[in-house]
Amino acid sequence: MRNSTDTPSFPRYSRHGGARHAISAVALCGVLLAVATACGEPATKPRSGGAAGNGNPAVSGSPRPAPAGGLPGVGERMVRQIPDDTRQLVVVYGDDRDSAEGTAVLYEKQGVQWQQSASWPSHNGRRGWTTDHRLDDERSPVGVFSLTDAGGTLRSPGTKLPYWYDDHAYAASVVDPDDEAHAHDFDHVIAINYNRLKGTPPYDWSRPEGVEKGGGIWLHLDHGDGTSACVTVPEAGVKTLLGTLDPADHPMVVMGDRDRLDD
Repeated sequence: MRNSTDTPSFPRYSRHGGARHAISAVALCGVLLAVATACGEPATKPRSGGAAGNGNPAVSGSPRPAPAGGLPGVGERMVRQIPDDTRQLVVVYGDDRDSAEGTAVLYEKQGVQWQQSASWPSHNGRRGWTTDHRLDDERSPVGVFSLTDAGGTLRSPGTKLPYWYDDHAYAASVVDPDDEAHAHDFDHVIAINYNRLKGTPPYDWSRPEGVEKGGGIWLHLDHGDGTSACVTVPEAGVKTLLGTLDPADHPMVVMGDRDRLDD
């Protein structure tokens, strides 16, 4: 196992909310064996594109005009949870509360207005969304969360976020060795700060609110279908986010199904 210099070398187990995996490390008592499960079932029908509407995929199905500041489809309740010093947002618009499909949009603040920079088709928990996420419920949590840490099985493609490279800790294995659908899921990941300690590797096992609240929820490479709780976007999207997100701009993710985002 090769670790970057800022990756802790002591053994630690990790259970990924969007993928379960364990870190293989040499301990005093022997060698801990790694077992990993990819973030979703093998892809059967890759999505061909994102939702569209009014020339902006973010506003499809949204009954309300954009609030002051220009975040289409995001209601005042969510907007109030965005810190004043945040100048970068990833908004994940889930198609429906029971759907695994959606659209992820990157916004950057220009003055007092949010301007869309990019958008991509996305996937989330295979059973949809929830406001009370629990371990293994296969739903992604609705809410506003900070983005502070990244990492992956490949070295950083260039990012200002702290990046923990480890070619084994994130590795996903699939049931069928000939199935390549999940081979690159964790090439690069961005940790979503739901029930985790900021400033630690994405695979860190710490769960401040308890194990039953789940955790290990990441933004990572899409594999064509729903996940256990993670949010996925195409490779170009992950690399764009890594190259754009800047801790100085206090990036956040606002995520959920369209109805509850607009509530």
